[in-house]
Amino acid sequence: MDDGNRRWLHKVVLKKSDALVIRMVVSTYQAASGAGAAAMEELELQTREVLDGKEPTCNIFNQQYAFNLFSHNAPVLSNGYNEEEMKLVKETKKIWNDNNVKVTATCIRVPVMRAHAESVNLQFDKPLDEETAREILNKAAGLVVIDDRASNRFPTPLGVSSKDDVAVGRIRQDLSQDGNYGLDIFVCGDQIRKGAALNAIQIAELLL
Repeated sequence: MDDGNRRWLHKVVLKKSDALVIRMVVSTYQAASGAGAAAMEELELQTREVLDGKEPTCNIFNQQYAFNLFSHNAPVLSNGYNEEEMKLVKETKKIWNDNNVKVTATCIRVPVMRAHAESVNLQFDKPLDEETAREILNKAAGLVVIDDRASNRFPTPLGVSSKDDVAVGRIRQDLSQDGNYGLDIFVCGDQIRKGAALNAIQIAELLL
């Protein structure tokens, strides 16, 4: 998750209500494109090799990527977080100009060619119900809401690949928090077209 999603989340979502985000929990599902063209090529090669019953070529990540997922390949620090996760934490505080906001992240590499996805849990200092959040998101430029519960249709990396708009769905109240103080959302964005991690921040900004 890069700066683009978080800045967009902050501007677009959080600035439209009286609520402030006091805590954000993010799980990112990062595509091969985030690691460059060589990673995308190796994912394609590995897929062919595995389907052919061959040993996969593992030069980029030093482990099988096709039909697998694993913790982001950034170096792991002494606190147990990897560099990608700590970058997300620090840059969120910087982008939002708020050193008090609590942020924790888990970054996962998934076998998708392009477009990152994020599961985001937001905790607010004031109640914000999901219908108000949905109205704000539906009116936001550069954002498309895909949240069809009846058809189980929500954002996917494939659906946003090569597109500028960021997709958000799975908009729902966090049932673990009383009084509408929390929301869960799912975000997908093509980080090649728009900074992917920034999407989550910019969406949160819409709600403020």
